[in-house]
Amino acid sequence: MSLAATKYEHITLNEKGVPIVVGTTLKVVEIVAEKIAYGWSPEEFHFQHPYLTMGQIHSALAYYYDHADELNKDIEHRIESIQQYMPSGKTLLRERLRI
Repeated sequence: MSLAATKYEHITLNEKGVPIVVGTTLKVVEIVAEKIAYGWSPEEFHFQHPYLTMGQIHSALAYYYDHADELNKDIEHRIESIQQYMPSGKTLLRERLRI
C-alpha cells in the first residue's frame, strides 16, 4: 500500500488519496460522520474507539476542519448512495407492520 504524507502527524493519504488514520484503515470521513451523527466529543470518541489515541482523533478532526468542503461532499455522496437502495412507498414489510 502506497501512502502519502500530510502535514497532520497522524493522518496519511492512502493509494486512492483518501485521508486515513496512520496505522489503521479508518478513514477521516468515517470519524467525521460519527461525530456528526452522535455529537461525540473527542473524549467520547476515544471511549468508543479505544484503539485510537487522542492525538489521532484530534488530527482527524483538524484535518476535517481544514478540508470540510471536500469531506462534506464525500459524506453527501455516501448518503445519496445509501438512499438509492432504500425502499420508498409501500413494501410488503411496511404493509404487514402497517407503517
